Amino acid sequence: MESDTHAHSAPPPASCGYVYVLGTATARGVRTYVGWTIDPDRRLAQHNGGTGARTTRGGQWTLLYVERHDTRVSAMSREWHLKRDRRFRGELARGVPCP
Repeated sequence: MESDTHAHSAPPPASCGYVYVLGTATARGVRTYVGWTIDPDRRLAQHNGGTGARTTRGGQWTLLYVERHDTRVSAMSREWHLKRDRRFRGELARGVPCP
């Protein structure tokens, strides 16, 4: 009989990080949010559950973009750059359906 230890996905390596972009449609248009994490799925659930960043509370967010980085430091650096790249975030936001 095989063990089911491989049935669950392994947690990401402690040293890696992810930068992500979320989007939500509002009456005023599409909003985006950029962040970094070690677990994108858990972090999205936090944002949608109202326990994420204060600026994301109250919205239903969709994961628009994810990049994996070998270190948390490089993920944080990339987050800094993506927060300032309005053109890139605008292109991603075009795929979010309006309310």
